[in-house]
Amino acid sequence: MSESCSGSCESCAQNCADRKAESLLAPANPHSNVKKVIAVVSGKGGVGKSTVTSMMAVAMQSLGYRTAILDADITGPSIPKAFGLHEPAMGDDNGILPAVTKSGVKVMSINLLLPSETDPVVWRGPVVAGAVKQFWSDVCWGDVDYMFVDLPPGTGDVPLTVFQSLPVDGVILVTSPQSLVSMIVEKAVNMARMMNVPVYGFVENYSYFQCPDCGKRHEIFGKSGLDEIALSYSLPVLARLPIDPRVAAKFDAGEMEQADISGILPAAKLISKA
Repeated sequence: MSESCSGSCESCAQNCADRKAESLLAPANPHSNVKKVIAVVSGKGGVGKSTVTSMMAVAMQSLGYRTAILDADITGPSIPKAFGLHEPAMGDDNGILPAVTKSGVKVMSINLLLPSETDPVVWRGPVVAGAVKQFWSDVCWGDVDYMFVDLPPGTGDVPLTVFQSLPVDGVILVTSPQSLVSMIVEKAVNMARMMNVPVYGFVENYSYFQCPDCGKRHEIFGKSGLDEIALSYSLPVLARLPIDPRVAAKFDAGEMEQADISGILPAAKLISKA
């Protein structure tokens, strides 16, 4: 160590033996106290990841926990729509204030900051990643027990930014029964493990359709191979959610807090005990 060393490795270019590893974590807002951060991930789009994120937040809130959703899908935000949030986010001297749903779920999304909900976000990867970090550092989240981060599909810039910049406690992987989706979701499992982020397990969406007349279950997307994948990674299947037009209707109407969450509730209870 040099005699002139200030003890701050971040501003030092010397490669000395006492150099400390630099943390990539973005600083939390001083007015935020988030206890657990859970990333909701999918290997590809179209598997209902935002629906699962919304249902998980509502389920946790119903169990008495203070929940929040950080909508990290910057170019395809849908969380405000799910909860009927249309007013622009406000702020004060301490930072941006998240929107709050009727049941108390706190939400931050790029759609709450745009002049119009239909304005496209035409940004390159580094700018998108920077916005995600700002949602962590510049938003006054207050006291939150569980924050769910709705990630865009795949293993690109934003998932990498979230895993490196936010103190992620675990990952929920959303998939559907198609063999192609199941294959791609393994990439997400492997990415989480490469980043040393624990995986809670899988949620299979569109698992089946239950006929309202006869009660028989139909596997619309074919027989699932998720059990074999889960077994190979020693991970649990947290929930299997049906194709339910009523849930889709609640999402489109901005009434996700009124949707049937009975299918996801056991997963929420299991994670709350982890």
